[in-house]
Amino acid sequence: MSGINVKKLKVNELKEELQLRGLDTRGLKADLVIRLQSALEAEAAGEGDGPPIADVGEEGDQQNDIGGDAGDGDDVIIDNIDLIGAEEFVMKAELKKEQEQLKEEKEPQQPSAHHPEPANEWEAEQATQAKTEDNRHNRKRPYDEGRGYGYYEHREEKRGRSPQPPAEEEEEDFDDTLVAIDTYNCDLHFKVSRDRYSGYPLTIEGFAYLWSGARASYGVNKGRVCFEMKINEEISVKHLPSSEPDPHVVRIGWSLDTCNTQLGEEPFSYGYGGTGKKSSKCKFEDYGEKFGENDVLGCYIDFDSGEEVEMAFSKNGKWLDVAFRVSREELAERPLFPHVLVKNCAIEFNFGQKEEPFFPVPEGYTFIQKVPLENRMRGTVGPASKADCELLMMVGLPASGKTTWALKHAEEHPAKKYNILGTNAIMEKMKVMGLRRQKNYSGRWDVLIQQATQCLNRLIQIAARKKRNYILDQTNVYGSAQRRKMRPFEGFQRKAIVICPTDEDLKERTLKRTDEEGKDVPDHAVLEMKANFVLPEAGEFLDDVTFIELKREEADTLVKQYNEEGRKAGPPPDKRFDNRQGGFRGRGAPYQRYDNRGGPQGGRGGYQSQGGNFRGGEVEGFCGIYLVLNVISFCVSVDNVLLSLIQYAQQWQQYYQNQSQWNQYYSQYGNYSQGSQGTQ
Repeated sequence: MSGINVKKLKVNELKEELQLRGLDTRGLKADLVIRLQSALEAEAAGEGDGPPIADVGEEGDQQNDIGGDAGDGDDVIIDNIDLIGAEEFVMKAELKKEQEQLKEEKEPQQPSAHHPEPANEWEAEQATQAKTEDNRHNRKRPYDEGRGYGYYEHREEKRGRSPQPPAEEEEEDFDDTLVAIDTYNCDLHFKVSRDRYSGYPLTIEGFAYLWSGARASYGVNKGRVCFEMKINEEISVKHLPSSEPDPHVVRIGWSLDTCNTQLGEEPFSYGYGGTGKKSSKCKFEDYGEKFGENDVLGCYIDFDSGEEVEMAFSKNGKWLDVAFRVSREELAERPLFPHVLVKNCAIEFNFGQKEEPFFPVPEGYTFIQKVPLENRMRGTVGPASKADCELLMMVGLPASGKTTWALKHAEEHPAKKYNILGTNAIMEKMKVMGLRRQKNYSGRWDVLIQQATQCLNRLIQIAARKKRNYILDQTNVYGSAQRRKMRPFEGFQRKAIVICPTDEDLKERTLKRTDEEGKDVPDHAVLEMKANFVLPEAGEFLDDVTFIELKREEADTLVKQYNEEGRKAGPPPDKRFDNRQGGFRGRGAPYQRYDNRGGPQGGRGGYQSQGGNFRGGEVEGFCGIYLVLNVISFCVSVDNVLLSLIQYAQQWQQYYQNQSQWNQYYSQYGNYSQGSQGTQ
């Protein structure tokens, strides 16, 4: 323990080390550093014999520890536990803390107890921003089943705030010759433990709908090799609706290094799931038995069986026979890697690092960790620094072809392992039995879409701390959004990819997408994007700008036409008409709003002018003030002016309180297909 560099540890790691020593984990990061440093110095001086060790007996006792208060600020004393056991204990404590955080978010009115101080300015600002957004999102909005993710993405783009650049996530020293979970080859929302043999997905908010996958750092292409995986816990996700199918599932198997993390949903990706199904190429067939919490799965691959490579599985030591056969010629000596895909479950691997396996290994098979290093193939290694990382920001209107280009570019450059950050990519991770959600979702579609958008915002925050290559697949037409989204990625190679087809091509693509997938962005939202469309330029926050279809000169001319078209259309309906108690609102003086919140008794009823200083209790009061100004200016009859103004007010009041007219106006936006997805 004396070799620990205390200053390089993160807050959670400092708390973990303090917990192992039975020390207080409360306070700021500086306090934790001093406390741990003192403990280490005491151990080095012989005043202590290292951290107290807890006696963890049977598996059931470990499970009881999950409900403990570790990591919540209380003193934790641990006796008799080895390093792996301690790691599992801490991970379960983190799961418990995450669940409590979700509970607090659901009960914002209750006074909270003690909240730990943020460790740095980045965390403090993110906490403040999250609180502001939560308060803002809690406001009820009109229900609109027809709006797809493009609309909510557009809404988020307009109102987001610019975050500070995050601190770079430091990589811990790890023996790269060991087979472990690859922190570069997993989903951003999959949390890998410090020992890299166990992990779990984020489950707060909409993340509970998402699959989360990870691959091992080494693969094999010869011999008879195996590994084990145990499901340690099915994480509580009470915030999911009761109609959610299979909220706790794990899929285990093998895949190529070039495959995505959705195990079993593309060629050369082979998975066995807890629903008792096997899958490859998104084809699901019955196989084996169902499995869940506390079950141990054995995964076996045999390259020596002849012309075909065979993959088999076992459950709690029971052999389940061969699940997949693939020709050696198709594999072309490419290595297959251990792969797991989880949904709200915490898992643990045994690649051979344990002294004893969970269950006896069939004769002839060797744990992958014990395969000689020269016979193992290392997966793709990530960039060494942020300067080696690339961020491509897509820029373009809905249906312009951004997602199509992003997918093609990622496929053409497999070595870069681009992580595509977009709502469409989020929805891909919400599949049920390989089918997209809108094919079989029974809940409110608009709520799910909003949660997917929130997940994307959190993933972008996580991405800025990890050294990877990204494609930001959103519209990004607002100049403010471009700056805001690039700022956290300071130090990356930041590039903009502008997809600006001709207006005829855009209309054709929009119609095609609407016919195939339904419309998910209302016309008024597209018009507002056109009015605010800004072409990015290389400079302060962008290193390079590439135009894929129309070049800059042609694109600039077209965007100016879009700006003019959007501005002539005026503000969108939700800015012109406020249906919260009826009325007209706008940014300029030409718009007046009749406010009937005061009722017939007076009080606050009457006209309020967005561009002036008038706010009366009754129509007559307003007219009296207005009359004085007009008498001075125009010397007209008091009686005639009063009568005309009263008639004018009555006409506007009757018009704007006629809700049927506005409902008819909005009905054109309410008939879009619920299954709208779009490729942006």
